[in-house]
Amino acid sequence: MPASHDAPLETLFLPFSSAGLRWPQGPVLFLRARDGWPLREHAAATQLVCAQSFRPFADALQRSGWQVCDEQALEQSQERYPVVLVLPPRQRDEARALFAQALAKLAPGGIIVACQANNEGARSGESDLQQLTGLGGKLTKNHCRAYWSVPADGQHDEALRKRWAALDAPRRIVDGRFLSRPGVFAWDRIDPASALLVDQLPTDLAGRGADLGAGWGYLSTEVLARCPKVTALDLYEAESRALALARHNLADAAGQVKLDFRWHDVTAGIDGRYDFVVSNPPFHTPAREDRPDIGRRFIAVAAQSLRPGGQLFMVANRHLPYEQILNESFGQVRVAAERDGFKVIVGTRGRA
Repeated sequence: MPASHDAPLETLFLPFSSAGLRWPQGPVLFLRARDGWPLREHAAATQLVCAQSFRPFADALQRSGWQVCDEQALEQSQERYPVVLVLPPRQRDEARALFAQALAKLAPGGIIVACQANNEGARSGESDLQQLTGLGGKLTKNHCRAYWSVPADGQHDEALRKRWAALDAPRRIVDGRFLSRPGVFAWDRIDPASALLVDQLPTDLAGRGADLGAGWGYLSTEVLARCPKVTALDLYEAESRALALARHNLADAAGQVKLDFRWHDVTAGIDGRYDFVVSNPPFHTPAREDRPDIGRRFIAVAAQSLRPGGQLFMVANRHLPYEQILNESFGQVRVAAERDGFKVIVGTRGRA
């Protein structure tokens, strides 16, 4: 799933080749790391510690031999790094929290180097890092902006760092019904597409089901609340930060229904036979690359995982080109509802 041409990743390393920054001898921490040739070119002889919570990106890094750690392991580690690389997300609270984490992991005299695409919040990111640590320099290329801090000398605003570190902490949303946090999909609201899908779910769903791209658990919560004959539900989610929230949001149902929370890339296929599948599939990656092929793959995987006669209930933007793969994968396909630019589709797997 990682992009073949990753402009922010390529631009991130330019300060070391064209702006006079020195690549350190010691280990380097890379927050929101992505794999690509710049890592092999610049960091092949370095102990590079990659923090990545999105499963496809984490898998790609591991296949290339890089060390990948999760959020909890990074928080518990006492290691400090002379350089911390950051590919900040677009969501500003999450990005500020990431800068605060980078500063907390920085060794004395170390620097933070970050990069964003110009249309993904680069100017805001540069301004935020300058506010937190002071700005040591910047450069623009490939429609991206790379920028870096002054060497860490303990003179930063520690009170500001602590405030920013808490910006993406889990919190209650929707009148306290759910736990969520900035950076996950539809983090502070019920996504209208998912709400439309829930409105179309029949109450007689039964047996074992799967939620593909479960996010923080809204669809699964509603399935279990509305469909008392469901006996088991597997939640597949590529973003571990979201999956941890889903585990919390479905904790009350865990004693009544068999639940399985799977940090998994659905596009790689799933292992299971299901009576029904629900899904609000993504159509872009965390790198903001537009990828309607991800949704098409979700549909194919859902069809392969269903028992004969099993059904897929999915929602998508009305304009997305899913009709061909739906007709190829299912014996019957119907549009159950359309509203506000979304469509709910029900596909029934043939019995032959």
